[in-house]
Amino acid sequence: MENGSKKWGFQSNKILNTSAKYMTVRGALDALMANLNKQDQRPLIPLGNGDPSTFPCFRTTSVAEDAIVDALKSAKYNCYAPKYGILPARRAIADHLNCDLPYKLSPDDVFVTLGCIHAIEITVRALVRPGANILFPRPGFPYYEVVAEQTALEIRHFDLLPEKGWEVDLEAVEALADENTVGMVIINPGNPCGNVYSYGHLKEIAETAKKLGIMVIADEVYGHLSFGSTPYVRMGIFGSIVPILSLGSISKRWIVPGWRIGWIVAVDPNGILKSTGVVDSILNCLNICSGPPTFIQAAIPEILENTEKDFFMKIVNLLREDADICCDRMQDNPYITCPKKPEGSMFLMAKLNISLLEDIKDDMDFCLKLAKEESVIILPVQGCL
Repeated sequence: MENGSKKWGFQSNKILNTSAKYMTVRGALDALMANLNKQDQRPLIPLGNGDPSTFPCFRTTSVAEDAIVDALKSAKYNCYAPKYGILPARRAIADHLNCDLPYKLSPDDVFVTLGCIHAIEITVRALVRPGANILFPRPGFPYYEVVAEQTALEIRHFDLLPEKGWEVDLEAVEALADENTVGMVIINPGNPCGNVYSYGHLKEIAETAKKLGIMVIADEVYGHLSFGSTPYVRMGIFGSIVPILSLGSISKRWIVPGWRIGWIVAVDPNGILKSTGVVDSILNCLNICSGPPTFIQAAIPEILENTEKDFFMKIVNLLREDADICCDRMQDNPYITCPKKPEGSMFLMAKLNISLLEDIKDDMDFCLKLAKEESVIILPVQGCL
C-alpha cells in the first residue's frame, strides 16, 4: 500500500494544540533563543532565566548535597515510594511549615510531588467538575492556564493592581466568582511581579474566599525569599478562615530546581477539604502518575531541618542587590520603568513604553528584537498572561 492511499486513524491532540495559546515561560524562552543572531560573538545575557543555579554565585548548600549523597549511598532508597511520598519526607515538610503556622499540620496533610509544576497539575486536575471555573491572577504564572485549558476548567482572570503593590483586585474577584467557581490562585512572593503580600491583605483574600465559598490555592514556591519592608507571611495562617492548598518546593530557596521535589499541603484545620472529597481527588491523581526519586525524598528531613541560616541570608542578600541594580538602572530610563520595586521572588515586572519606540509592535516583538540585536534575553508579559 502506497503512503497516503489510506486515511490514517491518528491525528494531533486538539486540546494540547488549543492550550498552546497560553505561552509558557519555557515556550517564550524557546522562541527567544531561536531568534538569537548566530553570528553574534558576544556572550548571551540571560535575564529571563528562572533557574538561578546556572549562575556561579547561586549554589546550594553543602548540607543539601551531603544529604543527597548519604541517602543514595545508604542503598535504603532504591525502591518505589508511596504515591503520597515517604513518611520521613512528609513529616519533615509538615514540621517545616508548622514553624510559620498557629496550628499543627500532620504528615497526612502533605503530598510529595515531582516539583511545584507537578503540584500545580495535581491541584488543578483534582478540582475539575462539569461547568466549573477557576480564578487566576493576571499577571501570573502561565502554567496554571495551560493545565486548566487541558482539563476543560473555565479560566477567569482577576487583575493585580500595580498602583497598590500588585495587590489582588478583590472587587474583581467577587464580580467574577459564581456558584461554579472552585477556587482562586495567589502567588506569594509574586511571580512575575516580585511583590510580597502583607498580613492584612492575605487576611482580606481569605475572608473574600470564605464569603464566596471557594478555596485558596497558595503558590508559595518562593516562600521566604523576601527582601523588602514587607515580611513574608504564609497563607496557611488563615486556614481556619478558608481551606487552603499550599504549593511549594525546595527548587528556589535551596537553588535546586533540577532535583524536582515539591509538595501540596492541605492547610485546613476545619477538615473541609476532606469532607468535600478534594483530598481523595488529590490522592487519586497521585495514584496515576510518577513521584520524585525516593532517595531525594529521603534527603528532605536533613535539608529542611539543618540548612544553616547564613545560606538563606546570602541568597536573599544577592536577590536584594540584583533588584537594587535593576531598579537603579531603570530610574532615569523613559523607555522602560518599574511600577513597583520587587520585594521578593526572583523577578521584576517592568513597563515598556512602546509609544516612545520605533518599529516595536508589542512586548514580544521587543523581546525578540532585543535577543537578535543585543543577545539579551528578557521575558515578555505575554508569557505571564
